[in-house]
Amino acid sequence: MAKKAKEIRQKKTKGAAPGEPSCDLEGPAPAPSEGGGRASIVDMVRRSRYLQVLIVLTVLGAFLRLYQLGTASLWLDEASTLTFARQSLTQIWGSLSAGEFNPPLFYWLEHAMLAFGESEAVLRLIPAILGTLTIPAFYFIGVEILDRNTGIVGAALLAFSPFQIFYSQEARAYAPMLFFFSLAFIFFLRLLRSWGRRDAVLFGIFSAVAFWTHFYAFVPILALVIFALAVKAREMVKDLRAAIPFAVSILVFVILSLPLIYYAVQLFTLRTGGPPTFGIQGIATITMTIMQISGFSEILAYVFTALFIVGVVSLFLRDRTRALLLAFVFAFPLVISVFLSYRMPMEPRYLLYLLSAFLPAVALPLRPACSLFRSRNLVYGALILALVINLPVLFPYYTTLQKDDWRGLSRELSGLAVPGDLVVALPGYVRQPLDYYYRNETAGTLEFGFYRVEDLQAVIAANPGHTVWFIVTGDIQSTDPQGLVIAWLNQHATRAWRDTNGGIFLLKYSG
Repeated sequence: MAKKAKEIRQKKTKGAAPGEPSCDLEGPAPAPSEGGGRASIVDMVRRSRYLQVLIVLTVLGAFLRLYQLGTASLWLDEASTLTFARQSLTQIWGSLSAGEFNPPLFYWLEHAMLAFGESEAVLRLIPAILGTLTIPAFYFIGVEILDRNTGIVGAALLAFSPFQIFYSQEARAYAPMLFFFSLAFIFFLRLLRSWGRRDAVLFGIFSAVAFWTHFYAFVPILALVIFALAVKAREMVKDLRAAIPFAVSILVFVILSLPLIYYAVQLFTLRTGGPPTFGIQGIATITMTIMQISGFSEILAYVFTALFIVGVVSLFLRDRTRALLLAFVFAFPLVISVFLSYRMPMEPRYLLYLLSAFLPAVALPLRPACSLFRSRNLVYGALILALVINLPVLFPYYTTLQKDDWRGLSRELSGLAVPGDLVVALPGYVRQPLDYYYRNETAGTLEFGFYRVEDLQAVIAANPGHTVWFIVTGDIQSTDPQGLVIAWLNQHATRAWRDTNGGIFLLKYSG
């Protein structure tokens, strides 16, 4: 009887990898076949259920990031990307000295993409591709943190994450930054385990690339450096040779980032030189960011936060170092952002990299659940749940307009304005998305971009008898904080059209 019970237990747990719960989807990770090459990779995929699921998740993630990629209009920041991408490589670099607050790498990549055209889909293709490739990166983050179940569920949470999908379909550097930081995070986790120079070099390289993609990537990189110093300080004091991998990482990062650091310091000083003109401030930085990274859902924000805490606590009982790492990499940027929010504009999208610590931690409670129920159906259920909980946000995302409708404005303006009319953009820089869709040369109108009431009055006085159309967005509050332009428009203009999201107003001068 005892022998039979033992056989049943062995059969029930057959396929579980050493040290992993019995709801593991397979046995130990298959070793590469002899001979290497494509045949070896194909054989590994054929034998590994995790790789098979990961491929499915990546394909689904690619579909969600490429579907309707060019449907939404370019909004202001995306049109600004196009403006810089049209410049030469040296001009893009020179934009830093002119005060551009974004590093040049993403603009250089977009410059190369212009060889394929300037459509919305082309401009958003790099973020979509790198956003998709981040899915397998999250799998390896989870594997390094705990096990393959953590990795596959973390990858699923990212594959169906509305927050990451949204910015994977935007011609800005946020999704690429997350991709490169995720690679840096993988090699940092391996560095903690091996403390080898190869992992140190790769951590330094991808940290630098993330910094070249977006300046705010410096904050989580700094968090990793501080953590490594705290964990390894005692070893390095006892034996200076133990400091070599740490020094290698820092040296590689500094060498690769040196041309950028000078401008980063200057731009940071300029950016924090006065109060912010847009964005969120204070504790709202934390609450709004957590809500958005949880899928733009307040309910999921509570659920994910609870799972994050439970996951970190359960990991702490097994591996204190990695548990503290996840907590620190998530909390440190949030705290820093709260302080910086009073000195510079702050938006949750700047903190997209928090997903690399947040989602794997949300997946961690699966481990103790598997220990209790011992069924691999828990893993499959978690994968399905990762999709189901995001459907209420994903469905309207693909069926309704999510960005300012500059394409719709162009159609409306073309139907209303006649040759000789004046078209005035407020503030002036919103002419970038306007001119992507509207051609005043073809329409025969006169187009201007202004910021002050005096300019409005002057152009109207210089063109008596002409109909004047004003295109106004919420950005006017940033360039006219005293509200003088808005007050003037309230007295001298009437609304002719407004886009569905309410971000663009078309007004007509009424005298």
